[in-house]
Amino acid sequence: MKYLLLTLIVLTAACKETQKKQSLDMTKVYAWCIVPYDSLKRSPAERMAMLKRLGIKKYAYDWRAEHLPQMAEELQLAAENGIEVIAVWMWIDNNSDSTEKLSDANEQVFSVIGEVGYKGQIWVSFNANFFDGLPDEAAVSKGAEMIGSLSRKANSLGCKVALYNHGDWFGEPANQIKIMKALPGEDLGLIYNFHHGRGQIDAFPELVTVMLPYLWSVNLNGVKREGPEIMTIGTGDYEKGMISLLLEKGYTGDFGVLGHVEDRDVEEVLKANLEGLERIMGENAGKN
Repeated sequence: MKYLLLTLIVLTAACKETQKKQSLDMTKVYAWCIVPYDSLKRSPAERMAMLKRLGIKKYAYDWRAEHLPQMAEELQLAAENGIEVIAVWMWIDNNSDSTEKLSDANEQVFSVIGEVGYKGQIWVSFNANFFDGLPDEAAVSKGAEMIGSLSRKANSLGCKVALYNHGDWFGEPANQIKIMKALPGEDLGLIYNFHHGRGQIDAFPELVTVMLPYLWSVNLNGVKREGPEIMTIGTGDYEKGMISLLLEKGYTGDFGVLGHVEDRDVEEVLKANLEGLERIMGENAGKN
């Protein structure tokens, strides 16, 4: 209980101080987890129409193998509709990916990126099996070898790689930063996810300072100490203070709102998150 009270006091104080200094620019908000998470299974064209209805002008592209045949069409339609695809997701699994040969799906992602001339970020995360049984130093070395290889491949296509926290060893920002420091010649960034950071609530004030030089985007979610993992923004205990702390410390990147619910219409999920974000930030939410 004392840790809960202490964390709430720290984050609430940061929130109050931030209200005097910063505002959340809603034009910097993008959608995330909207392709595989949609009970209506929208087509790329239907997805563009949905984003326009919601007034969202950018999103990050996540996928499953079934979506890859339409990936080129999706990226082209987004460009034609004035919607920015800020990033493409990539999942690395030790059973199918190595620096010598990526999985067929990941190779297809790179192929489409080259085919359509996409220039943006590639968000990379790892299955826990990639680092299983490895001591810290060996895990950093193996992670750096893969991230370095992906970064060089991405750079050759005009893209940049960002490290995406998804739990386990690689989900700790400190470990991601160790990998980045092992690759001083690569232009790499961090993507921080509230929904994968519930175990980092107490450490978050310190984490913000550590991550800030590398932080490109932050994906928002309701945050409660005991979960559940996916919550509407504004229904948790900590997200308002966490957002305010980021702004106070000088974070100027984009914020993602999630559609991360498989059995619901993703438009309804996004709308609820947008409304929750505007509500909790109150006068701090500026529509510049």
